Amino acid sequence: MEFLTASRRRAIALAAVGLLATVLIVRHLSHGSPAAEMGPPAAQAPVAKAATAKLFIHVVGAVRRPGLYPLADGSRIADALRRAGGATRKADLEAVNLAAPLADGLQVVVPRRAPTGGGSAAGSPSDPAAAQGPVHLNTASLEQLDSLPGVGPVTAQKILDYRQEHGAFTSVDDLDAIPGIGPARMEQLRDLVAP
Repeated sequence: MEFLTASRRRAIALAAVGLLATVLIVRHLSHGSPAAEMGPPAAQAPVAKAATAKLFIHVVGAVRRPGLYPLADGSRIADALRRAGGATRKADLEAVNLAAPLADGLQVVVPRRAPTGGGSAAGSPSDPAAAQGPVHLNTASLEQLDSLPGVGPVTAQKILDYRQEHGAFTSVDDLDAIPGIGPARMEQLRDLVAP
């Protein structure tokens, strides 16, 4: 009878040791090795930052440090401008929707203000476009749409996306369906664009 009791004690002890070993192995694998955890925090910061960044945005134009920047998902154009050192004094921030959300791979272009010349016709940025004729919404490139007053690169991309999803524009009034283009902006664009 004592033999069975000792045998049971040994079996229970072996099971406890096995369970403890399993818990330690699982814990070690889920938390990483202690050597990696004891590394210097400065060396780990860029890795952690890159791991949380889900968007890569190219910021160009009238900014202090143009370049490619990693940003967290849910960031806005204003966040991208801050990462690029902010806008320069020559930037035309009225042409950029700072509240627009970012998508991975997007290029944010911050335009420069048009020179304020003395001549009203020569200094007007819309006159060259008017001389060339209207921008056709169904065939215009991103750059052509971006050159329109009040239409930044994000809104220009939304116009291209709308065209691809819904087909050709049948009227200038179809611009009302584009987020970021309200009635006032549509009236401003009415003489500069055509379907």
